Amino acid sequence: MSIRTILFDLDGTLIDTNELINASFRHTFEHYKLAFTPDEILEFNGPPLIETFQKIDPEKADRMVATYREHNLSEHDNYVTAFPQVIETLEELLKREIKLGIVTTKMTKSVNMGLTLTGLDRFFDTIITFDHVSRPKPHAEPVLKAMESLQADPATTLMVGDNHHDIESGKNANVQTAGVAWSHKGKERLMEYNPTYMLEQMSDLLKIAGV
Repeated sequence: MSIRTILFDLDGTLIDTNELINASFRHTFEHYKLAFTPDEILEFNGPPLIETFQKIDPEKADRMVATYREHNLSEHDNYVTAFPQVIETLEELLKREIKLGIVTTKMTKSVNMGLTLTGLDRFFDTIITFDHVSRPKPHAEPVLKAMESLQADPATTLMVGDNHHDIESGKNANVQTAGVAWSHKGKERLMEYNPTYMLEQMSDLLKIAGV
């Protein structure tokens, strides 16, 4: 059965925010006089911010989130770009009447900034952010909520992401999944979670969707 609905993670999948994320973490840790290696910082990329900072310092977690977000929003436009082939692929999917949605652990404000800056805001019929759910990825709730909004059939839905949280969320919602080879943590790392597909480039979606 062909794919009729595709749900995308945002950061690291459609838009390149990797350096912005790293810079925001470094800024936050410097502010609170904490030291982490680049490899350690890489592991913080993916889960909701509050989860990450609560593990580091429960008492300061809320303040650390605020510090991170202030830097992230102020520096956003200096870093963020769309990955190669993203716009062209999304345009072709829309022509073939594939329903498109975003499922992310980011807050709505920063999601809208990224989509507007990169010109991707015109493509999506539903956008599920951290603000819209009580249980973010890897729980199934965000994917299920997006499917409900799009009236999508799990059997013809694909969840695409660069992090294991995306793959697990898709599996928990009983949909097909696709990892992206340009994942900041590496293709091999993502393959360990057994996505249904691995995209070497964004245009691979056209073959998977049968368009």
